[in-house]
Amino acid sequence: MRTEVRTFVIEQLADMSYDVEGIDDDTTLGPAGVDLESLALADLTVRVEDRYGLSFADEESEKLALMTVGEFTTMVADRVAGASSDRS
Repeated sequence: MRTEVRTFVIEQLADMSYDVEGIDDDTTLGPAGVDLESLALADLTVRVEDRYGLSFADEESEKLALMTVGEFTTMVADRVAGASSDRS
């Protein structure tokens, strides 16, 4: 699941016109990394929410900007796994 989420995130960043070449799990989403501004980060989270049926709290946006791509994809994959086990 984590690989699928990571692929989706990278595809969405490319779709949002970000340069995804060289992005790895240690690349931060915010400054000094992908450099997503608050609106772009909100766009990415909405795309992830729509794709995986998740929701992020408004308070999480600052924390998300400090995360690496690896941390973000792991968090999303863990939430997806938790949500599907809740439905079982």
